[in-house]
Amino acid sequence: VRMNVLADCLKSIINAEKRGKRQVLIRPASKVVIRFLRLMQKHGYIGEFEVIDDHRSNKIVVDLVGRLNKCGVISPRFDIALTDIEQVATDLLPSRQFGYVVLTTTYGILDHEEARKRHTGGKLLGYFF
Repeated sequence: VRMNVLADCLKSIINAEKRGKRQVLIRPASKVVIRFLRLMQKHGYIGEFEVIDDHRSNKIVVDLVGRLNKCGVISPRFDIALTDIEQVATDLLPSRQFGYVVLTTTYGILDHEEARKRHTGGKLLGYFF
């Protein structure tokens, strides 16, 4: 039984990345997974990805670029106030120069820098660097 679709997705991406694979197949897909991947793609940590409709809960094929060191999910999804975002980022990420903490906010799924720009807190989803 799948408990957390996003956690499974990120774990399979990291395992494929460690093995040096060029592509990875992720199933099942969900809206949260797709938005998380879109964020990783925007920052250049993964390449293109394609959602394949299999008349169930879909699959995603992700092209890896070999830039990702680690990504993970934070469970439970803790509430993060705007003032706490900086502290959470320093706790989770190895350096201030790179890496992103992903939050789900009223503006959608954003990284911590975008959330600070939009002046909003939210719930903690995960991180990647």
